[in-house]
Amino acid sequence: MKADEYQNEARRTLIGEPARKYTGDEIMQVWNAMGLAGEAGEVANLVKKGVFHEHGIDFAKLKEELGDVLWYVGAIASQNGWTLSEVMQGNVDKLRKRFPNGWDTEDSRKRVDVVKK
Repeated sequence: MKADEYQNEARRTLIGEPARKYTGDEIMQVWNAMGLAGEAGEVANLVKKGVFHEHGIDFAKLKEELGDVLWYVGAIASQNGWTLSEVMQGNVDKLRKRFPNGWDTEDSRKRVDVVKK
């Protein structure tokens, strides 16, 4: 499945009027950002317990949680009128500028893409 196809499918399950109690674009930005943070926390907790608590990583559950993270990324992108392809391309462009030859410790210190004040 391509990213934009996924985004269109996921968009069908966004909470819309009049089903949501809160209205307005700003509250939905907050809702989706909090959802993203919560799902990312579930990913981190699953891996933490798998490694440090020695439970082992449940890779099927990890995959499911990553899907939930992706849903919220798609929701935020949709709400702002961006495609996942645009978001992905912007990230790749930033990384190519930051690491023109792939990962390098010195390049990570330079952070050429960050304007120093």
